[in-house]
Amino acid sequence: MMELKRVAEEICRKAVERALPDAAVRRALEEIQIGKGRLFVIAVGKAGWEMGRTAAEVLGDRIDTGIVITKYHHSRGEISGFAIFEAGHPVLDENGVKATEYVLEAVKDLSKEDQVLLLLSGGGSALFEKPLLPLEELKDISQQLLACGADIVEINTIRKRLSAVKGGRFAKACAPAQVHSVLLSDVVGDHPGMIASGPACEDASTCEEALELVEKYKLRLSERVLELLGQETPKRLDNICVTLTGGVSLLCRFVAEECEKRGYPPVILTDSMDCEAREAGRFLASAARYHRGKGHKIALIAGGETIVHLTGSGKGGRNQELALAAAEGIAGLEGVAIAAMGSDGTDGPTDAAGGCVDGYSKNALEKQGIRIYEVLRRNDAYHGLEQCGGLIVTGSTGTNVNDIALALIAPPCAKRTEAEVENEDRGLKAAGKPASFYGC
Repeated sequence: MMELKRVAEEICRKAVERALPDAAVRRALEEIQIGKGRLFVIAVGKAGWEMGRTAAEVLGDRIDTGIVITKYHHSRGEISGFAIFEAGHPVLDENGVKATEYVLEAVKDLSKEDQVLLLLSGGGSALFEKPLLPLEELKDISQQLLACGADIVEINTIRKRLSAVKGGRFAKACAPAQVHSVLLSDVVGDHPGMIASGPACEDASTCEEALELVEKYKLRLSERVLELLGQETPKRLDNICVTLTGGVSLLCRFVAEECEKRGYPPVILTDSMDCEAREAGRFLASAARYHRGKGHKIALIAGGETIVHLTGSGKGGRNQELALAAAEGIAGLEGVAIAAMGSDGTDGPTDAAGGCVDGYSKNALEKQGIRIYEVLRRNDAYHGLEQCGGLIVTGSTGTNVNDIALALIAPPCAKRTEAEVENEDRGLKAAGKPASFYGC
């Protein structure tokens, strides 16, 4: 069983490695015409450092000004010609505001011949911000939205109207210079206007939608905030060009290919999972139980971004909750492992990327007097998984294209082809395990 957990985690790690932004940025830059005016490269998001470094390697001295804004501990050193800032995520802090003000100062008074290359990845909504209200008030609104389980589209619909850069307002500030946006999507459905809250995209969301969210989630807002929510964002921008590169659908495909390499026929269930994390875990567990009963090897794959409703004050993240909830559903089953991880290497305010469980995980916890339902009620999945050896810790990966969940099923009586046996035996030998570890 420990071997199956290892394989499930390894598949997720390998797929994320293949989804790194370097190649995607290089492809995008091949399609962008760089003019004779000044060139400003602004890279924002959890993958901001990697995207900025790739742009520096490709464009070199052609860049007049380079700026990176990324999450704390996501920078990997200096980039020649770039100013690098680290700031708070998922909650905005003063460093994010100062970094954004630095960008706005750099791009003011641009001419029509100048160009801005805006490289955006997940996390940009919190990292790139100049609020139109006091920072503490904006942070309180963000905390309210996170706590009530609002999804990323809903959160961004509110954020855009409280910002001087979101919802197309950054592109407006750069006019008449052309702004080329290269987007690494972390939004289910890959809508350009929602990635990092669309600083250089025409905004399709409306004031009416924003005010409906206030009522839906019973948000506690000041009169000033309600006034801002009633002010419309730019609906037409003549100085923008958008290139979407990378996203969770490609990540799901990479997971499927890694599963096939290891002899597990893959089935991609969805690339737009956006339900409650615990419910996603229970569903994946029930699907795994069904397929295990069929006696064949299979891999079930789901990508997207779940949500968590906070009911306790524990430590964890959505992928950890998904994995721990799944552990309840596959308890006692041999030949089943379920992994869930964030592609950026961080899940919630923790050092873990997610979690991986098997049929023994629940029993391992109960032997210590730990009940899964109590852990989930406290939103303390991190410590629950820690106690059963279920944490996935990768460190910052350099990308952010949503989350991946994988159920790996290898029933002890699964009939395998000669090629499957040979392929699995090679992997087991490399790991120092005896051959024919699974199957009849």
